[in-house]
Amino acid sequence: MKTQTKSNALEHLKRELEFRNYSFRTVNTYCSLMSHLAKVSSLPLETITLSEFKDYLHKVVIEKGLSASTVNQYISAFKIVQTDVLGREWEDFKIRCPRKSKRLPIVLSIEEMERLINVNGNLKHKAIIMLAYSAGLRRNELLNLLPDHIDSKRMQVRVMQGKGKKDRYTLLSRKTLEVTPLLSK
Repeated sequence: MKTQTKSNALEHLKRELEFRNYSFRTVNTYCSLMSHLAKVSSLPLETITLSEFKDYLHKVVIEKGLSASTVNQYISAFKIVQTDVLGREWEDFKIRCPRKSKRLPIVLSIEEMERLINVNGNLKHKAIIMLAYSAGLRRNELLNLLPDHIDSKRMQVRVMQGKGKKDRYTLLSRKTLEVTPLLSK
């Protein structure tokens, strides 16, 4: 592609991501990151060199303490701008992604979960907590769940368009079903 103006390069980036069927949140994140990069560097995206990009990343990591995940998002967005929007070879701009720290997730004990469930008197809220915990649902998966996604005969929950726009099935706990008969169909 030909060289773009700053706003034109961002618009082309947005269109490229949408064309690739990236999620709405990823499109917004990548465009926001590249917009911020252009604004802070006071340069159009197509003129930012690898050295300038690395200097910028180093600065924001040191000053703002950006996580490895955010730095990787910057690199991924920058790569798409360079290769697909500006038509350059990535080898000329190749940047290694930082290593992510490997932390164990915080998992509530059975006793802690029971207390959380029992403290709640509202049956609907109790059902939501039990279903989310027992089925291992992410927040957005839970928000997008519909009653017909729960199959009490097969003891399954169908998750539609979860992380990475993937559909999947997960288990429906018998205890969740017993406590919340509203889930039965």
